[in-house]
Amino acid sequence: MTVSTARPAQAAKEKRSRGRPACSAIAGSDALLKSARQAFAKRGFDATSVREIARDSGVDPALISHHFGSKEALWIAVVEQIAEQAAPMIKSIAALRTSDLSLRQRVERALAIFIDKVFRDPDIGMFFSTAATEQGERLDVLVVRLLRPFHDVFFALLADAIDAGELKPNDPEVLFALLTNGISKTVSYSHVMSIFSKLPQQQAKFKRTVLATALSML
Repeated sequence: MTVSTARPAQAAKEKRSRGRPACSAIAGSDALLKSARQAFAKRGFDATSVREIARDSGVDPALISHHFGSKEALWIAVVEQIAEQAAPMIKSIAALRTSDLSLRQRVERALAIFIDKVFRDPDIGMFFSTAATEQGERLDVLVVRLLRPFHDVFFALLADAIDAGELKPNDPEVLFALLTNGISKTVSYSHVMSIFSKLPQQQAKFKRTVLATALSML
């Protein structure tokens, strides 16, 4: 990918700084933003209203408008919250590149870390799946703040292991997409899988099975 990172990231910061308090200024803002991301995940940006988010969060719509200003600024705040929550995962995966593990073991550990995060916050995968259909600036923000930071550290591990012959000679970009999208959507949309299998109802076993299946793709 060759998406520029400067302009969208700067736009995101500007929209949060034009005379409005940061999201932490609202009591319980973490819960509010989580409700917002669940609403955006289910209905998409255009079909979601601030009034619906306020109703789901149990707050007055005026409170959201006061602190975030617009629906787009709220959406960007949701992306920023996800980025902050994903930062420790990305840092842990980045550190694997200089670990004592073999190149294949680094990829396996990275997958385990990623799967832990997906199971902890499955609605993030649903939000990303819906938001990735966006075009223009919102897609740029999504790439800059969420996709590229994770892609760059995980892709490097895959490329290293493939180049060294420790993984099958697959295209690392295709492998990255298949692994991350497959894992994320399998977990985020496990309610669909539940129609055909009881596995999603057994969280520990489900998690082990997802990891084992992902490792078998290597």
